[in-house]
Amino acid sequence: METIYYIGLDVHKKTIAYCIKMITGKLANQGVISADRKTLRQWVADLPGPWMGAMEATIFTGWIYDFLKPHAVELKVAHPEMLKAITAAKKKNDRADAEKLADLLRVNLLPECVMMSEDLRELRRILRYRNMVVRTAITMKNKMSGLLMEVGATYDKRRLHGKRYFKNLLERVEDVPESVKELLSLSRGGLDLFEGVQKKLIKTLRGNALIRERVERLMSIAGVGEVLALTWVLEIGEVERFSNTRQAVSYCGLCSAQRESAGKERRGPLSKKRNKHLQTMLIEAANLAPRWNPHLAAVHEKEMLRGNKNQATIAVARKLVEYLLAVDRRGTPFTAEAPRLVA
Repeated sequence: METIYYIGLDVHKKTIAYCIKMITGKLANQGVISADRKTLRQWVADLPGPWMGAMEATIFTGWIYDFLKPHAVELKVAHPEMLKAITAAKKKNDRADAEKLADLLRVNLLPECVMMSEDLRELRRILRYRNMVVRTAITMKNKMSGLLMEVGATYDKRRLHGKRYFKNLLERVEDVPESVKELLSLSRGGLDLFEGVQKKLIKTLRGNALIRERVERLMSIAGVGEVLALTWVLEIGEVERFSNTRQAVSYCGLCSAQRESAGKERRGPLSKKRNKHLQTMLIEAANLAPRWNPHLAAVHEKEMLRGNKNQATIAVARKLVEYLLAVDRRGTPFTAEAPRLVA
């Protein structure tokens, strides 16, 4: 029987610390290599035999995972938060971290996280970049309003960012320094650039055959727009990873942190351990979706009777997760339940 080697990889920007162990725990080799493709290719060629690898999820993990996966019997990515809880120790350095990863992999205790396909991760990168562009554009809009308020100029805030209104405003506004007008013109140019970029990115995602049908099915839910559907598909990946709605709600950060000890339970605010991209989009959608979806409007109204607007928004967001999960699992467009008749 051929020996399998277990390798822990502590990944950084410029270096990768590795530790190679046998099933018995005996150390075969360890060291540090440069984090580049040429060095990795040579390192893989020099390995003593078939191997399984593990690395912690970081910003640098993606390309290394894609490069090494074809050469490994199995390659796993560890969940950073869970890994910290397991491997907390006084002594911490790159070699020790790599050795811990190898040991956890060897005894099958590695807290593995989901690693989406390279194609989906590429699309997710585009979507997240688009969202960053939108946030920057909003900051630019707020700055433009701030500049006008600083100099006491009057304007219609609902029409300020329209091209025609903005042009007329600069021509007729009085007692505004030329420097402020120049800053406003520069800001307007940047805003137009950002809006053009984000539209182009959404168009790229919209036309991708890998996710198009799935996105269209999700958009059959009244109140779910294109951006929310894209965010769900590209942040969730394979929907089968969730066995029930509660797991999906927790992943989206729509439930509170739980503290229970000695029979006493304490609930805190919404947990920070979540997918922040999905949470943000769901909360934004929950503020608007009740206008278009009577079922969500009923959920919102019911919670509002208790007098807490934030809880009403969260309740709608949770219901959206339930709908999205159901449609994604079933693979058919959304169908609302008929109202129950009471005799």
